[in-house]
Amino acid sequence: MIDLTKLRNIGIIAHIDAGKTTTSEHLLYYAGVKHKLGAVDSGNTETDYDPEEQERGITIYSACIPFTWKGYTINLIDTPGHVDFTAEVERSLRVLDGAICVFDAQKGVEAQSETVWRQANKYGVPRLVFINKMDVVGANFEKAVGEVRERLEGNPVPISIPMGAGSSKDSHDPFKGIIDLLQMKALYFEAAELGKSMREAEIPAEYLEDAKKYREQMFDALTAHDEKDLITSAVLESHDADLNKIRELIRELTIKGTIHPVMCGSGREHIGIQPLLDGICFYLPSPLDRPPVAGTNPKKDGKEEKRKPDPKEPFAGLVFKFIGSDHGGLFFIRIYSGTLKPNSRVLNPGRDSKEVIGKIFHVHADPKAEREDLPEAYAGDIVATIGLKEAVTGDTLCETQHPILLEKIVFAEAVVSQSIEPDSNADKDKMIECLKMLEREDPTFICQLNKETGQLTMSGMGTLHLEVKRHRLERDFRLKVRVRPPRVSYRETIRNNKTVTGECVRQAGASQLFAKLTVSFESRVGKEPTGITNKLKPNDLPAPLMAAAERGLKSALQSGELGFPLLNVHGTIISAQMDQETSNEVAFEAAAADAVARALKDNIILMEPIMKLNVTVPDEFMGNVIGDLMSRRAEIDRQDSNGRISIIDARVPLAKMFDYADKVRSLTQGRAGSTMEPFSYAAAPDEVLRSFIDPEY
Repeated sequence: MIDLTKLRNIGIIAHIDAGKTTTSEHLLYYAGVKHKLGAVDSGNTETDYDPEEQERGITIYSACIPFTWKGYTINLIDTPGHVDFTAEVERSLRVLDGAICVFDAQKGVEAQSETVWRQANKYGVPRLVFINKMDVVGANFEKAVGEVRERLEGNPVPISIPMGAGSSKDSHDPFKGIIDLLQMKALYFEAAELGKSMREAEIPAEYLEDAKKYREQMFDALTAHDEKDLITSAVLESHDADLNKIRELIRELTIKGTIHPVMCGSGREHIGIQPLLDGICFYLPSPLDRPPVAGTNPKKDGKEEKRKPDPKEPFAGLVFKFIGSDHGGLFFIRIYSGTLKPNSRVLNPGRDSKEVIGKIFHVHADPKAEREDLPEAYAGDIVATIGLKEAVTGDTLCETQHPILLEKIVFAEAVVSQSIEPDSNADKDKMIECLKMLEREDPTFICQLNKETGQLTMSGMGTLHLEVKRHRLERDFRLKVRVRPPRVSYRETIRNNKTVTGECVRQAGASQLFAKLTVSFESRVGKEPTGITNKLKPNDLPAPLMAAAERGLKSALQSGELGFPLLNVHGTIISAQMDQETSNEVAFEAAAADAVARALKDNIILMEPIMKLNVTVPDEFMGNVIGDLMSRRAEIDRQDSNGRISIIDARVPLAKMFDYADKVRSLTQGRAGSTMEPFSYAAAPDEVLRSFIDPEY
């Protein structure tokens, strides 16, 4: 059984290209999991196991690897930094106890840095900050720390600082090591041994004043929250505070989220990783340090239930990831309480079904490769299993006799769609089956059949997201498919509030049908996407006809006049007319649909998805980039410049952005970087609406 006090479930989160995977690779190498250090550019890292990741040089799938360091067991999850794969970050943070947030020392806080930081805040995940790439041109430790404080509203407290910055080729004082502020020692890492050997030394004279300044700032931050007087008295009396008590206080404040300890280094130069490993053990929480997981009892009217991370408690776990294959699937489970055994029967309370647990594994990154069979698994651990029939990401598994339903994971909504079809009609059923499997494993990937056009569409977070899914169909499932250009997921809403009477007065075969329904429709921004209220009294309409009217309204409110989903439209049934002889459920469903059609006729606003865009561009290309954004109907929210690099934050319609990555590269000689994430929906210009109403417009 694992000693829970020495278990760490942690993730590495960051903006794309900040060095997450390189950092993960060094953690595993120094911990002895790997005997050779891999590189992203070479496509041989442990966590980027998928051919798509190796080809593109980016992380796409979160990978979980257990390893040990100085007696501690660490379950490490490396997550993607690209916004198209933000679901991988979301589901990982939902089950993690702590995280390392990696920042590029030159670029500081970037667009996706803000997203992952917000996600960590959402789940209350304590985190360490690691300022990476201290060896690159323009690396600035102090600026990066300042941006964490200002842009992310964090409370960064450096506990180590760099000696120098940049490389020997471009800096008179290149990055050569770090200073441990707790022990006031300089730490050097032997490049010839890929940083595996570390030696302590006295702090060089030229860095001593900076070290003293940062150490004083560290103690100021710590003593401001030292409620137990672990170190305050010693500091005030100018005595050396006990090292273990300093670490105890840092740990306590980190777990509370009061501070975010800051460390630094360089994956490329193999500097600063062993102290980061120590920091994971010293400062990030064990499952015992986290609050008991809370849920509801589905058999007791939603009564709140809690589970402690104790093997003796009733079993409760959350399925946070599913990987499908031709031979079934692999399910990753965070065990919050109790003990899980192979071949046991568990309850899936969200689906009111029972599942049989197959074998239980620890998976080492690539789920198709190395697996470590477990005789049983305990509270606090992260494991994988096979054989579940109905479970999907976000489902709770628990003991049948002690049901609990944990909070589900909420994912961002897909905004980009493509139609997809097989090369051969004979492969249509197989393609649909494979798409459904991909949909099951990725909550931000949706497959739907458009009943009006007959097209099968797949929707996701971006063009790269959909491209990766297409490649999986071709590579893993050996299917040849054709896709068409992306389509935007528009929405419709009502322009003006309207009260209408929907009718069904017609002959249906030998019978007549009659029903009238008066409904008030209004826009309710910030409420449920669509909804209805029934103000009829019980004696106004028989219960079956009333239910039919509600059913008809709900169904008709699923799509607008142009066929796009309706947003923020609420219908209130005011009155109804019926005839004893000719009114039935069909008539009232039809009257409800007619009411919706009358309310929307020439009375809609087309809503388009708006993306939050972040562009990092050299100052000399700023004018070109701004001009191009204006042509795309962008609204600029922020422009900052450090005299060399400018950062632009803007909101732009997704419909105008499909070619943006290529365009911004051509405008800046390939020197600009950009990221997008879904932001909101906003009214599209009238000319966009007219283009749908009149194709020749």
